[in-house]
Amino acid sequence: MSNWFVVAMGIGTVFFGLVCIVVLSYLVSAICRMTQKPAEAAPAVPAAMAAPAAESIPNRQAMIAAISAAIAEDTGADLSGIRILSVKKV
Repeated sequence: MSNWFVVAMGIGTVFFGLVCIVVLSYLVSAICRMTQKPAEAAPAVPAAMAAPAAESIPNRQAMIAAISAAIAEDTGADLSGIRILSVKKV
């Protein structure tokens, strides 16, 4: 057997295996989509719950100080140069 034949068989086997994996992934995905229950519509959020008040976060100043310290530590910046303008609860 020539070297080129061995190389071609190896590359052909690899690509054939990759094509089989892709086809198998599509089949499993299709089966999972067919067996999955349809998602129910999410209930509408009342306006009162859409924007929580600033008082809903306990120890707000301590939390902002901890976030500032973590950002300063991660970025290597000076703590006095970090200003957090807004914090939203998610």
